[in-house]
Amino acid sequence: MKIFTNKEIRNLFLALSLIWAFAFLLTEGFLWFSYHQLSLYLLFLFLLTGCAIGGFGLAYFKRQNQIMEQAVLRINAFLDGDCNARIECDSEGELYRLFYTVNSLATVLNAHAENELKEKDFLKNTISDISHQLKTPLAALNIYNGLLQDEDVEASSVKEFAHLSEQELDRIGTLVQNLLKITKLDAGTIVLEKKIENVADMMRDIELHFAYRAKHEQKEIILSGTDNVFILCDRDWLSEAIGNIVKNALDHTKHGDTIQISWRVLPSTVQIVVKDNGYGIHPEDLHHIFKRFYRSRFSQDTQGIGLGLPLAKAITEAHEGVIEVDSELGIGTSFTMNFFDSYKIVG
Repeated sequence: MKIFTNKEIRNLFLALSLIWAFAFLLTEGFLWFSYHQLSLYLLFLFLLTGCAIGGFGLAYFKRQNQIMEQAVLRINAFLDGDCNARIECDSEGELYRLFYTVNSLATVLNAHAENELKEKDFLKNTISDISHQLKTPLAALNIYNGLLQDEDVEASSVKEFAHLSEQELDRIGTLVQNLLKITKLDAGTIVLEKKIENVADMMRDIELHFAYRAKHEQKEIILSGTDNVFILCDRDWLSEAIGNIVKNALDHTKHGDTIQISWRVLPSTVQIVVKDNGYGIHPEDLHHIFKRFYRSRFSQDTQGIGLGLPLAKAITEAHEGVIEVDSELGIGTSFTMNFFDSYKIVG
């Protein structure tokens, strides 16, 4: 029989047969030495008992063998690509515990496979986005280079093309730097050097950084908050996050508009808000603005690379914070960052 191909089962039945035979001979031997007679009734009883034990044993192991074969079929189906293949394990016992563990392993493998596919798609899309982002500045550089090679080009034009080339190179540099920063944050390879920092001092530095551009574009940056709010953070990284949001506000406002940076302490958070009265964000875009390389069909910004806000979000979350956005077309946009359990107030 097929079940006897299993050496352990075969040895078990052989051992039971030997025990049965030994018990029968021992009993008959006792009768012979005690009464000088053998019992056919005892022989019949032993044969009946042996057949019953053997029959129940064969039926049990045959059933177990069928269960195992079904399990093997389901496992092979999973290995052949049927991700939903599972072993039935609705009974109790060690064997079904094993089946449950195998099913759990299959679920984990499916999850890993899905994550790998998502990562591959993300990598493919990211490479495509990077290529798309690089095409424009590289094409512009190629044009400017061709124009500069013209022997008849005027000196004033040379200076203009050189300036435009520098802008495109800066754009490429910004793209590469932001990609590196986001990648490092995703990989967890950046160790934030957190210290207690004065929020007002940080905001004044950010205002100073954008002061020339704001003045040139006839816009105003307004600070609003007290000097006694402190936050536990990596000053450079958090300043970059807030700076990216301020830059985004400058990119989407017109002459005469204002960008207000405010901060305050709430019962369990330090809250920093960057608010402008610019163009606003279209409702269709509100749920996508933190996606990398996302570009709205409604946006008037033709130079952005779509990494500033995702980087700001990644940095905020690295500081155990959350960032939210609220916007209305024609009214303006407000970015709110909340940092939990990381502050103190002096004075």
